[in-house]
Amino acid sequence: MLIIKSQILTSVPEIIFGFSTKIGAERNAPFYFNMSHSVGDNKEIVEENRALFYQALDLGKENIALQKQIHGDGINYVTNGGIYEDSDAMITDKRNIGLAISTADCAAIFLYDKRNKVIAGIHSGWRGTNKKILLKTLIRLKDDFNTSPSDLVAYIAPAISQNNYEIGNEVAALFDKKYLLPKGEKFLLDVSQVNYDILVNFGLSKKDIQISGLCSFEFKHLLHSYRREGLHSGRALGIIALR
Repeated sequence: MLIIKSQILTSVPEIIFGFSTKIGAERNAPFYFNMSHSVGDNKEIVEENRALFYQALDLGKENIALQKQIHGDGINYVTNGGIYEDSDAMITDKRNIGLAISTADCAAIFLYDKRNKVIAGIHSGWRGTNKKILLKTLIRLKDDFNTSPSDLVAYIAPAISQNNYEIGNEVAALFDKKYLLPKGEKFLLDVSQVNYDILVNFGLSKKDIQISGLCSFEFKHLLHSYRREGLHSGRALGIIALR
């Protein structure tokens, strides 16, 4: 099994973090080492995959918080493992609860408040990014936990890069031109950079932000990509937990 780690998160002893890849349990096409029940993969195999991944992070299934992601701006405060409906961000200050973000091109952002010992996981595709779900999560941390930007470290996990994220005019009109590159009659959007700038504008120091250089579309042997594989794409999970 190959798990992607974050230097900025795993350098902190009290943080557990891992981001799954296509590589694990010798699974084959089309779904590979898939973590989702919603893509047509065998349910028992998915459960086996998840169990192996959780075990590798030293977390139990009962302590994993999953969410039904709807590309919205819903945020849940989590105290237990389980499935949280209609949510794209989760926050917890409870130990040994893994916040799991599912992705196959969208940006997944993970936050850790060093002073108040709070973590968050955010799913932010173009819809969530347009709805500023990351900013709303940051504000929620500030309001509910007295989080200061100087308390935070952040990791933006592997996502589709601007070079491969083609969008139409209607979506492009939602974003500042600095995040767009023209491509014929369409545009290329940099979702990870939008979210990076949200972190910086909120007050995080650039040294406290890590952005992955891995493109989910380009690294076809490593990462799931809905844009590349369509309905046969598996899903990754990124999980953060307080040890």
